[in-house]
Amino acid sequence: MRLWPLRLLLIMRFLTDVPRFVFFTGKGGVGKTSLACATAIHLAAEGRAVLLVSTDPASNVAQVLGVTIGNTVTAIAAIPGLSALEIDPEQAADAYRERIIAPVRGLLPDREIASITEQLSGSCTTEVASFNEFTALLAAEAAFGEYEHIVFDTAPTGHTIRLLQLPGSWTDFLNDGKGDASCLGPLAGLDKQRGIYADAVGALKDPARTRLVLVTRAQASAIAEIDRTAGELAVIGIHATNVVVNGVLPDDGSDDRLAAAVRVREQAAIADMPRSLADLPLDLIDLKAANMVGADALLQLLDDAPADSIDHPVVPLAVPDAPLSALIDELERAGHGLIMCMGKGGVGKTTIAAAIAVALADRGHAVHLTTTDPAAHLEETLAGNVSGLRVSRIDPVQATQEYRDRIMTTKGAALDDAGRANLAEDLLSPCTEEVAVFQQFSRVVNESRREFVVVDTAPTGHTLLLLDAAGSYHRDVVRQMGDSSDYTTPLMRLQDPEQTKILLVTLAEPTPVTEAQVLQDDLIRAGISPWAWVITNSLAAAAPQSALLQQRAAAELDQISRVGHLTDRWAVVPLLESEPTGPVRLRALAREVAPIH
Repeated sequence: MRLWPLRLLLIMRFLTDVPRFVFFTGKGGVGKTSLACATAIHLAAEGRAVLLVSTDPASNVAQVLGVTIGNTVTAIAAIPGLSALEIDPEQAADAYRERIIAPVRGLLPDREIASITEQLSGSCTTEVASFNEFTALLAAEAAFGEYEHIVFDTAPTGHTIRLLQLPGSWTDFLNDGKGDASCLGPLAGLDKQRGIYADAVGALKDPARTRLVLVTRAQASAIAEIDRTAGELAVIGIHATNVVVNGVLPDDGSDDRLAAAVRVREQAAIADMPRSLADLPLDLIDLKAANMVGADALLQLLDDAPADSIDHPVVPLAVPDAPLSALIDELERAGHGLIMCMGKGGVGKTTIAAAIAVALADRGHAVHLTTTDPAAHLEETLAGNVSGLRVSRIDPVQATQEYRDRIMTTKGAALDDAGRANLAEDLLSPCTEEVAVFQQFSRVVNESRREFVVVDTAPTGHTLLLLDAAGSYHRDVVRQMGDSSDYTTPLMRLQDPEQTKILLVTLAEPTPVTEAQVLQDDLIRAGISPWAWVITNSLAAAAPQSALLQQRAAAELDQISRVGHLTDRWAVVPLLESEPTGPVRLRALAREVAPIH
């Protein structure tokens, strides 16, 4: 049995006096999974019993650790003391449904069983089931008391804020005696969880029990996001305790212009960090030459010793000529349609969506650019107005309030005072948000019949839940319409390649490419065929001269080749010296041609 050596970790403040629960949260792609895995390995190496948990619907903990993990606690054989668990929303929902249906199976007619099953088939049930597993980890001492530490690798920010807010939301909902109507199926088991939810809220608010680590890159947008996260969570009594700036480019002494430009903008971003974050214990972690896959690499991530010098000749890298402009030329030919950018958090979906939208608007088309990501900030990426381009967001809070107002005005108008009061209470269920967001998304999909609609989607897991809602709605319509063909659902539009073009956005790194491949498989099973892939921020395409960046660039070639085998339509976008924000830089990005060497 291999024992993992302790490394030099003296300056890592987030690893000092670690409490029982540790959460890593932040914008997608900043390295939350790598840090969570490295922390869990470090604690296990100190002889602690550690459980590593992913709450991301599109978890990649298994890929990073190089082992198979599922919806049950799995011991990591190579690392004594470490176990892992991925909360899989679909598996959790299946188990939740079975717990409710099993006691009445054989006692009720098949028709009644089918009705109950249908009640429990929506995205609300999926959320409740996943949420129950999450709160059990915080409060069920009997089930998880053997672990000295539980380390959480969370989903990207917007989804995590929703997750951490839910214990309070459901507790308030139950304490007020609500929950009698539309969410009856999922809510049927919630009242039994009241004590667990209260304990979970207490754990999240107690810094002696919970450490909330805000993870960011040295980028203005990523830092701004964790600042917003800290503010939103503080409102509900959950306070951030630490900040980690990951992947900071060290000075390797080269005169590479690209490396120098990246260092300048990173140092400026760190220096401009808001005081509310700068006052928290801060750790900086250098960018490593290798991808963070496997236990050995993860241990190096937290090693505070200076990296070995990388001394090898700069060699030319053969990168395909696949400019983003070529894809935009093809997209324009239809004159209208739905364009959706999907993929793992932090791969550049917002930037690519904005660049495509600006390019189409510049060519004289009416374009609506929107996002389904609660944590996306299109306005910051655009940083200016473009003629012909309309920008919006599907904001969960606004969507929910509009939905409640509309239902009260329509259905509520026919009810007496008592009925209206009951309806108002029912609409306060956290499940209402899922319905409201889906309805706004459906309206956006319908707009694409007349103009270009470019959608910057939430990170993979959250997007799959939205598509699951589309599938549930489609099944309801089909059941109600019977043999009639006089209807078109949002899912049907998504499945029509003439109406919808889905672009899978990725970095040329193993984990993002694997996640995009899994997403492609999931979409194909739902009858939706991705149209193209876009590789962003490619070092290989940028032709760096820095030895460290050259090594990382060389590692991209296998992943670029891998993408070429997964699709017959793709683009490679190089890493630019300046962040591509504002119309001028977005236009340059859309015109950029990857160099051939």
